[in-house]
Amino acid sequence: MKYFYNLGILIYVLLVRLLSPFNSKAGLWTSGRKNWKIQLSENVNPIDTNIWIHCASLGEFEQGRPLIEAIKKMRPEFRILLTFFSPSGFEIRKNYPNADYVCYLPADTPGNARKFIDLANPAAVIFVKYEFWNNYTLLLNNKDIPLYLVSGIFRNDQHFFKWYGGFFRRMLLRFRHIFVQDATSADLLKGIGVENVTVAGDTRFDRVIQIASSARDIPQIEHFRAGEKLFLAGSSWHQDEEILSRYINLYPAKMKWVLAPHEIDRANIDRLEKLFTTSVVRLSEFTEKSSQARVLIIDNIGMLSSAYRYAYIAGIGGGFGKGIHNILEAACWGVPVMFGPNHKKFREAVELITNDGARTFSSFEEFTRIISDWMSDPEQYARSAQAAAKYVRDNAGATDKILTGISLKDINNPFS
Repeated sequence: MKYFYNLGILIYVLLVRLLSPFNSKAGLWTSGRKNWKIQLSENVNPIDTNIWIHCASLGEFEQGRPLIEAIKKMRPEFRILLTFFSPSGFEIRKNYPNADYVCYLPADTPGNARKFIDLANPAAVIFVKYEFWNNYTLLLNNKDIPLYLVSGIFRNDQHFFKWYGGFFRRMLLRFRHIFVQDATSADLLKGIGVENVTVAGDTRFDRVIQIASSARDIPQIEHFRAGEKLFLAGSSWHQDEEILSRYINLYPAKMKWVLAPHEIDRANIDRLEKLFTTSVVRLSEFTEKSSQARVLIIDNIGMLSSAYRYAYIAGIGGGFGKGIHNILEAACWGVPVMFGPNHKKFREAVELITNDGARTFSSFEEFTRIISDWMSDPEQYARSAQAAAKYVRDNAGATDKILTGISLKDINNPFS
């Protein structure tokens, strides 16, 4: 299996390189890893106490971020080496100030893993949520460098739990400790002999509370809202927008409507604007006069988490595609959330529905019914809003649990 794994990595790298002239993400993936050995040796001193934290992409970074910032605050002498697998994480967070060096993770070949670990000489390594690389984990284990997994979540359909999964199970045994989000994950791991497991929860809850505490005012949205109830569609995709625009065109005066699409290129904003028969304004063109419009399109990035504070109801995109985006950023404000059907792999979505802080819809008719329920029944709305806020508060604290359980190879006491 090891032979086929290494061969698969090489084939993947070759395919990405072949695609790079025609695909922007493949191009960034390839170019970002050029001369990585030189850059790593110039930016990371192996005699420092380097803590290597690896995230697949932007979502995993947001889960790891509370941990990075807590470590940096407690032990400022530690040097944080932050790596990404995906361009969507690296390109946005390559200048993250709490990391001493940010780079792409070289492909998981035996040679790359050996050179990377030799150059970085990490005192401890933290992988966030999903990343399992055979050559990296093997070498870290052989060198007795403590490796931790945080915010892990496991399902019984993963390779680890199949009859053929011995190769993958051995990777799990190389982790000094695994911090999982829920008891189901812990039970699955213990069922295959992985005992060094703690149910710590999900650090995203800590992160969204942190974001909310430092949220900025957005006077344009406040002015646009003008005392009315406001629906905010966050990270929306085409199918979300088709249902929403149909409803808005029928009932434009029901609320004020704000859309923050996942893709903000000009072509997509032009397309989105054409969906509406009522008045629309882009945030970049907003003036006092345009506050009379019924629909506001946020055509920038970095504003969404603060914008949720103005919402009465939030619709979270992605539920008709690969999966929903972050629902906790809205829920932490006590805003009931709704989203499409592809949410079952997201623990927080399932639990929020159970707690009545969220609803799911698969059609225009279901979308209409949810809006009607929350708009016509103040008591039902209040219960949902309170449930959303309480769910986030009750699940906070994972960062402290993880910090208590992590200790460095050359330091006897935990970070805390």
